[in-house]
Amino acid sequence: MLVDPQGRLMPAIEHAAAVTAALDRLLRGADLLGVPVRATEHCAEAIGSAVAVLAGRLGPERIIAKRSFDAMAEPGARAAVAALDRPVIAIAGVEAHVCVAQTALGLRAAGYRVRVVEDACGSRRAIDREAGLARLRAAGCVPVTVEALMFEWCGSADHPAFKAVLSIIKEAGITGAG
Repeated sequence: MLVDPQGRLMPAIEHAAAVTAALDRLLRGADLLGVPVRATEHCAEAIGSAVAVLAGRLGPERIIAKRSFDAMAEPGARAAVAALDRPVIAIAGVEAHVCVAQTALGLRAAGYRVRVVEDACGSRRAIDREAGLARLRAAGCVPVTVEALMFEWCGSADHPAFKAVLSIIKEAGITGAG
């Protein structure tokens, strides 16, 4: 689940370019591996739609409108997540201490196991990002990175998409595998 990577919000996020690039790699890897993705847009009429690099890949059918900080408080989001029929949900986006945190906690309360993709989470201030991520770790969410999650999804170097996934990972300057 990509939380609120919106055009008017992202420029205010610390290290916005790195967070956006990580979200893009995560989305491309998920799509390559057949992992379903949903994204949220918080009050899009005020904050705008998803940043262009993600919006083009997502398409409107994978975007969930919301007004609550916890997407799981929205019936449409709850139904969209339930329709995925997956016990583990990976979450990334902005802001780490507000909508990402509250949605991750909402997912936990609904019985999902949650992976927080920490290198694809951001906030306007570093202290808020760190506090949000620490809160989620303490609540039982498992911290991962884009790289770790994509390797988890692959499961093996024998996966047919492994080389393509490795190419996406190497875009971040990570070169240790394969």
